[in-house]
Amino acid sequence: MAALKYAGMDDTDSEDELPPGWEERSTKDGWVYYANHDEMKTQWEHPKTGKKKRCAGDLPYGWEQETDEKGQIIYIDHINKRSTYFDPRHAFTVEDVVVKPKRYDGNTAALEILQGRDLSDKVVLITGGNAGIGFETARSFALHGAHVILACRNLTRANKAVSLIQEEWHKARVEAMMCNLASLRSVREFAESFKAMKLPLHILVCNAAVCTQPYMLTEDNLESTFQICHLGHFLLVQCLQDVLRRSAPARVVVVSSESHRFTDLLDSCGKVDLALLSPSKKDYWSMLAYNRAKLCNILFSNELHRRLSPYGVTSNALHPGNMMYTSIHRSWWLMTFLFTLARPFTKSMVQHCVDSMFENLLWGLGGILCCFM
Repeated sequence: MAALKYAGMDDTDSEDELPPGWEERSTKDGWVYYANHDEMKTQWEHPKTGKKKRCAGDLPYGWEQETDEKGQIIYIDHINKRSTYFDPRHAFTVEDVVVKPKRYDGNTAALEILQGRDLSDKVVLITGGNAGIGFETARSFALHGAHVILACRNLTRANKAVSLIQEEWHKARVEAMMCNLASLRSVREFAESFKAMKLPLHILVCNAAVCTQPYMLTEDNLESTFQICHLGHFLLVQCLQDVLRRSAPARVVVVSSESHRFTDLLDSCGKVDLALLSPSKKDYWSMLAYNRAKLCNILFSNELHRRLSPYGVTSNALHPGNMMYTSIHRSWWLMTFLFTLARPFTKSMVQHCVDSMFENLLWGLGGILCCFM
């Protein structure tokens, strides 16, 4: 008690009661901090107990969190038509020691990963964000406050995805923009349109992909799977590289696949054979084209990280989870049939992943079948 008396903190009756000149406040995501008006400083620990606390649960019914013209958080009670700077959840705080790190597993959803995070100062760009993994990624970022841009080929579907997210939260900042990865011209036009918005770019998710497509060439005279899965993203990152560097810390996430293991880019002499990337029709196998593109994703991501990490931009390639049921197989009836057989063992976009053996089995079986097509 002598130390408390010396610090002028012994004049309160309760251990949790704040000393004179102190005020309890909370952050947007509910963490409690303490402001000392005499010394003009703030701290996370209670000035007497040294404990950290957070507000438990959601805001009471009828309450909403806003920001005033000075940037301070304000709480609005719509039922009683009043507002206050005091978080009504302060009556239900819990000590930080109660909150233990959560262990994530195959049942963890994207919203759980981001729980408690405030992304309101982040701008996120996601290719192919109108469906599947891209949509769940966009939804999760948007519902945590980020400004999310869906770069999609089909604006009708993209705008529908925007509406679904905004129906869930009317304040979600999400919009759709045209970007066709099968057209290098479209990628460049999208990059220029994005730059014209004068926005930073904190997270770029290269997600869009096609799989098991019949052989076709893009307007750039390149095999479509290779261009859409890899080359279009390569160009997009190059066009936005300066924005990423100005926005540091920033990151690029390249969605690859475990299937990259079932191919290579080497010829019989052990040298990289560039002809394998955009083969002729007679040398084209849809599954191998996808696998090669995903291998390129990983090689590109590794090199991008080496070049940009000194400037505060990180790059990572990821395998989004083994055997999720998506619509990526819709271009080929055989893969649709195989995915349908595997459906009982798969998980939804929200649930994320399941044991890898199912995907490895499916991709291996698909590769074998390709050899007989």
